[in-house]
Amino acid sequence: MQSATASQAASSKAFTFFDPDLYRQAVRAVEAEIVVAGKGTFKSNLIRADFRRLWMQRGNDNLPKVIWGAIPHARAPIQFLTRNDQPSVSLCGTELLPGNLVVFGRGASFHEHTAGSMHWGSMSLTPQDLAAAGRDIVGHDLAPPAATHQLHPPAALMARLAELHECAGHMAQSTPETLAHPEVSRALEQKLLHAMIRCLADDIPAKRSPCNLRHTAIIAQFEEFLMANYARPLYLAEICTALGTTERTLRTCCQERLGVGPMRYLWLRRMNLARRALAGATPSATNVTKIATAHGFWELGRFSVAYRALFGEPPSAALQRGPAGRPVMQQHPFDFAAARAA
Repeated sequence: MQSATASQAASSKAFTFFDPDLYRQAVRAVEAEIVVAGKGTFKSNLIRADFRRLWMQRGNDNLPKVIWGAIPHARAPIQFLTRNDQPSVSLCGTELLPGNLVVFGRGASFHEHTAGSMHWGSMSLTPQDLAAAGRDIVGHDLAPPAATHQLHPPAALMARLAELHECAGHMAQSTPETLAHPEVSRALEQKLLHAMIRCLADDIPAKRSPCNLRHTAIIAQFEEFLMANYARPLYLAEICTALGTTERTLRTCCQERLGVGPMRYLWLRRMNLARRALAGATPSATNVTKIATAHGFWELGRFSVAYRALFGEPPSAALQRGPAGRPVMQQHPFDFAAARAA
């Protein structure tokens, strides 16, 4: 039987990814789709440390992207930027500012888009552990909010949280054996919890409005429509009719939430899905033409040129590598309703 002391030791892992699908699968406390929106070879790093109650992560990636994510009911996560000197990040149409915390709504979905590289940190508890930690540290329960929003904690509290988070990430990457020591991990978890709860309890409300509910609903419907029709040509007028909105409103929502117009996003989304299919296919069982046409690309020459320009290699190279050695991957967009219910 495992001793109580041993059960309090933290476990940690550090990863480097050149595939956005493997990256998204490794991130904890969120289920997400990543649409790479910038040219080049994707690269990301991720550090995870799981304490007895607290999960923490530090990540970075190098290309512009759009993330469509869902928060499972089982976790209550927060997120913040770990570098001040990075390209802009927008969450639900609002710029994510250094020194702010994102507090995700329970079971909420969200869109995040980045103008370039992103350096981020996150922490999460179960809702039950969040309530208990609130009672222990500030004398009252804390609960995940109904809507995702930003908080602006006092600068000293946020600096303390960022410092401890960086320390834990460094230990997880450089000296995981130290972090795995029960007394060290227990002490560090307590300090991280204290800093996190103080930031959540003593926040100064950021002068930003919560996600606009109407725009959130339109973008969610837009994603669902694209998911249901990803293998056939779509036209803007048809999409607007299906969503019951005007072209102007849809363009505004997409620029606000996704950082690109609706047709550009549709094209990027299909290219990323084709990339995933090529990477997960067996070369002897299919070919580039079949995968391209299955994702709505009918002109193979143009598809190959565009694919190489976006991802830095021809589609045939992704197919020839095959799925050997890769973990099991979902080949279709994630079921976000199921994720939120988990």
